[in-house]
Amino acid sequence: MKLGVLCSGGDSPGMNAAIRGAVLRAVDVHGFEMIGFMDGWRGFHEGDWIPLDRSAVRGLSPLGGVILGTSRVPPFAGGRGEDIDLTAFRARFAEYGLDGFLLIGGNGTQTVSSLLTDAGIPAIGLPKTIDNDLGGTDYTFGFDTAVSIAAEAIDRLRTTGESHRRCMVLEVMGRDAGWIALHAGMAGGAQVMLLPEYPESLAQVCDWVTSVRDRGRSSLVVVAEGFRLDGAEQAVTRDGLDGFGRPRLGGVAEVLAPLIEAGTGIETRATVLGHVQRGGSPTAFDRVLATRTGMAAADAALAGTWGTMAALRGDQVEMVPFGDAVDRLKTVPADRYAAVRLNFG
Repeated sequence: MKLGVLCSGGDSPGMNAAIRGAVLRAVDVHGFEMIGFMDGWRGFHEGDWIPLDRSAVRGLSPLGGVILGTSRVPPFAGGRGEDIDLTAFRARFAEYGLDGFLLIGGNGTQTVSSLLTDAGIPAIGLPKTIDNDLGGTDYTFGFDTAVSIAAEAIDRLRTTGESHRRCMVLEVMGRDAGWIALHAGMAGGAQVMLLPEYPESLAQVCDWVTSVRDRGRSSLVVVAEGFRLDGAEQAVTRDGLDGFGRPRLGGVAEVLAPLIEAGTGIETRATVLGHVQRGGSPTAFDRVLATRTGMAAADAALAGTWGTMAALRGDQVEMVPFGDAVDRLKTVPADRYAAVRLNFG
């Protein structure tokens, strides 16, 4: 059997470990041949690939980024479903002599995996995203690393904030789901966590910050990039569009900080963590999860369990249908936010 490995979408810590796990199981245990396409679908379209064997993945587990590269290049032209012309795609697939794909990515990539499988082109999904917003799995690899980096930033901001009696506002990633803000805020002991799912009024945010000041502390506010104040029509955006044609988010902390300062009289500073959350070595948790995901995907290919994604359910990695994952944005549940919100301020 010959498998093609491809990464698509944003980078996420643990992708290298996932490739290593898949290659060691597929090549050394099952006797498969594997190739990796460079820079996502660009490599597939342009014939840019490398062979993947034990020597190619040596020492990959602790490395951040991804050796194959990734991109948001679309897999095919056209729309979705019956609108897609797969003639050229099938020809490429046959030219490489592939029996199936192992596709590493988030919601968009797993949606493509599902479309390909439905069209008779076998695919298995490996779920990665730092946002942890993909349905069908408890955790995606990359999330734990992003939370750890954000929690460390909170620890550092707290000391400088306390020194100057300032309110510090930290912006983390999270367009539609606030998992990073929630987990990092809880880990770092932030007094306020603002999530895209649950708008809050400026007056309420200022009340929380003031209550912290009144008991002799300095506030630490964690805000996800997709958060919007109650009554605002949209989240704060920067110029341009992202790789999916959506308005590019970012800067909500820089907007919020002066509003908090004006509303409370407390000196307030903003920090945008940005792509630091994606970089560096993955945590041990993400290395293990990614490795297990890669091994499970290779085993699924051997068993012919195409059209599935390697998902973490409890402490087990299970193969779940793409229908359990795609087009199912996993957001922070209302009861989870409500329980944490009781401790704000």
